[in-house]
Amino acid sequence: MNSFGFKIIHQSKKSRARVGQIQTPHGVIDTPNFVAVGTNATLKAIDSEMATSIGLQLMFCNTYHLMLQPGTQTIAKAGGLHKFINRNAPIITDSGGFQVFSLAYGTVKDELKSKGQKKANNSVLKINEEGVTFRSYRDGAKIVLTPESSIQAQKDLGADIIIPFDELPPYHMDQRALEKSLHRTHRWEKRSLDQHLLNPQGQAMYAVVHGGINPDLRKLSCSVLSQLPFDGYAIGGSLGKTHQEMFDMLSYVVPALPETKPNHLLGIGDLTSIEECIKLGIDTFDSSHPTRCARHGLLFTKQGNYKILHSANREAFIPVDETCTCIVCQKYTRAYLHHLFKAHEMTGYMLATIHNLHFMVQLMAEYRSKILLGEI
Repeated sequence: MNSFGFKIIHQSKKSRARVGQIQTPHGVIDTPNFVAVGTNATLKAIDSEMATSIGLQLMFCNTYHLMLQPGTQTIAKAGGLHKFINRNAPIITDSGGFQVFSLAYGTVKDELKSKGQKKANNSVLKINEEGVTFRSYRDGAKIVLTPESSIQAQKDLGADIIIPFDELPPYHMDQRALEKSLHRTHRWEKRSLDQHLLNPQGQAMYAVVHGGINPDLRKLSCSVLSQLPFDGYAIGGSLGKTHQEMFDMLSYVVPALPETKPNHLLGIGDLTSIEECIKLGIDTFDSSHPTRCARHGLLFTKQGNYKILHSANREAFIPVDETCTCIVCQKYTRAYLHHLFKAHEMTGYMLATIHNLHFMVQLMAEYRSKILLGEI
């Protein structure tokens, strides 16, 4: 029985911002919400028990990496991803397409630096209607990833929310090629959905809206996908070269999606984007930004990002943020974290990660409160 559902608790009168709840077999996700990224079935530097204690309601795991190590069949034998990582809270997995097409076209960072042309001598051997053939970065083994095999992998993982197989065209792709890619992605998503519906096993599937920053293609994608029985919608592909391009794109994409279903913005979670995306109606978004910043000693505070490696912290016997209620700020000082980072101790990375993720959880709770109070 599929126990997935979504209800809107409050709709802002000032913007498209809304407060809602996503019901899953492993618990409720309050929206809007930040989704932490655990690429290899773990959040960098902390375990599942700590993630739960911080209050992270939804965690993102990457199918591509888990297919290669330890293998999704191994995780299935362990009883699924929740049991394998000891997490009794919601999980979302992607299709593997993002990582595979990053091999072909370069990373998002590359494409925004105008380097996102198709790379020569890369690991992707073939892209056709059937799917993608590529070589494992671990042992060079040839792997064919199709809509059907991507969904089977996500069935093995058993996440609460899964994603159909899609192509990730780069920002600089010409319009004719982008349109061709979009139509193929729609066919792949339909095949993914058909495969999923053969055995739903309590999982929900979000369609992925594509079309780059082309308004007509984005609206076409919304139209095509909203006619299929998806449980929600993820906004993916190239989101623009600047924040403003992304905001402009979201301003016409979100209204074109069914209001009764949740939406998710793929790969965005920087503090600059969050508030505007919430105002535009985004329910959830994932990013490795907070954990990556933590490992580089950049800690989030209400006064702005704080560099713990700064020499001024050597004898700063005060919390990172005196207004923060996380265990790190309650029990440790800037001086201690400064020492740990200077000494390259892993405990420093762990404590910084706990702090940044706690900051994100509290920030999202504050945004939900502001929406309910009519401030956003």
